[in-house]
Amino acid sequence: MERNRGKTSTEKFEKAATKLGQAKHVFRLYVTGMTPKSTRAIANVRKLCETYLAGRYELNVIDIYQQPNLAKEEQIIATPTLIKKLPLPFRRFIGDMSDTERFLAGIGLEPKEFMSTNQ
Repeated sequence: MERNRGKTSTEKFEKAATKLGQAKHVFRLYVTGMTPKSTRAIANVRKLCETYLAGRYELNVIDIYQQPNLAKEEQIIATPTLIKKLPLPFRRFIGDMSDTERFLAGIGLEPKEFMSTNQ
């Protein structure tokens, strides 16, 4: 007679890690008009999201000139500022997002994860 065996803690951990890797990421990018720095940040974030989170992200670009109340609510003191809302933990990045490794580490992904799966 064979027993029904439950999942081991390793199997549970691996399943949770897989779900985390597939979680939808929600970002808000705060910019000031269409300045060169703002335009570069928008392009960089979109490229990084499409490359590493294709189909698993939502990006809202907010111009603080057009929506100052949202910037005030989020206490934006510099632009461009990217806020990662989900998955937790909440994270805030300032700059044009040109450093890919820093961006990936900041959102909880490692660049080497993608090098092995994309080759």
